[in-house]
Amino acid sequence: MSKHTSNPRTKSDNQGEGNREAAEAYNEAQQAFVREGKVEDKADERRGMSDRERREAERAEHAGESRAREKDPNVVRDYHRQND
Repeated sequence: MSKHTSNPRTKSDNQGEGNREAAEAYNEAQQAFVREGKVEDKADERRGMSDRERREAERAEHAGESRAREKDPNVVRDYHRQND
């Protein structure tokens, strides 16, 4: 019989598929962002984008989408929409 030097019960940094700790930290940060009222500030920034900034944002979004496995049908961004 061979001796195994590793113990399957020891804690490993490898979490397998996905990273639960990172996902939890991200979710908590998103909830704090909303709780602290920063959403409207970011929306105001978006409304103030110049045409050039809007085009850059669209290019960046398309670049990200091109690497995505599939597009999220629940996400709608209209960078052409003017101030409300």
